[in-house]
Amino acid sequence: MSKIDDKCREMVDNVEDALGCAVVDLNSGLLLGVHHVVPYFTQTYIDAVAAASVDMFRGKSITNVEKLLGEQRGEDVTHSMQEVQMTTPKTYHFMSIITGKPNALLVLITGKKTNLGMGWSAVRNSMDDIAPLCP
Repeated sequence: MSKIDDKCREMVDNVEDALGCAVVDLNSGLLLGVHHVVPYFTQTYIDAVAAASVDMFRGKSITNVEKLLGEQRGEDVTHSMQEVQMTTPKTYHFMSIITGKPNALLVLITGKKTNLGMGWSAVRNSMDDIAPLCP
């Protein structure tokens, strides 16, 4: 088990109603670390969530919007997405670029018992511990 897996486990253990946590390489879409407590989170499912996360932060649509924004501003706009919160009928997904690691994304998935502020606090407070472990 990697040290990033250990940090993901800590987040899941310490956040009420946490279901899973992962660190995704935004260049390759590969998982750098993951931990979850849901039996149906198969490897296929986890890989699909990682790929969707890459699309949200580095996908073609985002890249096109950044290009148009850059043209309007007269400056280069790239990798401008920093955080995303996604809500489904039963879950919250907290996603944030890891501080100092522009190509690493931390994803925390929780049930809806989780307080939104506590979810974001857990994500942001873990950055200093996870950043040195990322390439």
